Amino acid sequence: MARGTAQAAVALGGGHGLFATLSALRRLHDDLTIDDLTAVVTVADNGGSSGRLRGEFGVLPPGDLRMALAALCGDDEWGRTWAEVLQHRFAGEGEMQGHVTGNLLIVSLWELMGDHVRALDWVGRLLGAHGRVLPMATTPMDISARVRGARPGRPDDITVVRGQVEVATTDGQIESVALVPEDPEACEEAVDAIRAAEWVVLGPGSWFSSVIPHLMVPGLRQALAETEGRLIVVLNLEAQAGETTGFGPADHLAVLFEHAPDLTVHAVLVDPSAMAGQRERLEKVVADRGARLVVADIAVPGEPRHDPDRLAAAFGRIVDEG
Repeated sequence: MARGTAQAAVALGGGHGLFATLSALRRLHDDLTIDDLTAVVTVADNGGSSGRLRGEFGVLPPGDLRMALAALCGDDEWGRTWAEVLQHRFAGEGEMQGHVTGNLLIVSLWELMGDHVRALDWVGRLLGAHGRVLPMATTPMDISARVRGARPGRPDDITVVRGQVEVATTDGQIESVALVPEDPEACEEAVDAIRAAEWVVLGPGSWFSSVIPHLMVPGLRQALAETEGRLIVVLNLEAQAGETTGFGPADHLAVLFEHAPDLTVHAVLVDPSAMAGQRERLEKVVADRGARLVVADIAVPGEPRHDPDRLAAAFGRIVDEG
């Protein structure tokens, strides 16, 4: 579809990668290219403030949901102020040290309302969020990974690592990931949003612990396979130490397709700095899937992080070209 016709977009992921994607898509929402924006967020974190709250209250880890809500806050004084409040982390020496205001707010509303989605919608209303934030599933889960060579001196041994933090920081080479339980029930509203979207964005982010887990939720996987929306995969700017050590852009795509061989991709977006002599291989992997490779300057100059304005411009061009 060409720009000028308002469209719905869904972004899937977690952490700083999803924050960058949502910050970019919010700019398109503000200029009316996107009129309906939804974030579908990984909920398997077991570290930091989120892990502590999850362990104490038996709730979903709120951290990545909080970051997504902050990304959707406006650029006016109200939005900037609430984004700062939401992201504020307590200092000090006591039990509150390390907790984040937004995490506590979200968990408070979960306890009061007994409904994950309704409570997140209320937080979004308070913030004036330019979009909706949903969990990928409504029950807590863990990520497990089969890792080769994690044990010193035994490079061919396969071990199983469990927990998002443990997967993200493991030694060795991750062979595959799975969810525990392996068939969590997808958030119904997230499934509906994917099916209704014109555009779906996957990545960037921690590849095995934030991006691929969406493909492991049966309901989301089916919705992604059946949606008429066009899927854009945004590749990372560099390998992540531990989780994807030694990976180039083609390797990221290859493991994505290994976990979801039926996934139909419309476009793969990559920064030229990430290709580092691998362009020919990347072009082949993309072409073999019938997708289009889009190379654009989407990084903050001189830094390994995505620039929301540049990313928004790249998304806008893809939407324009249809």
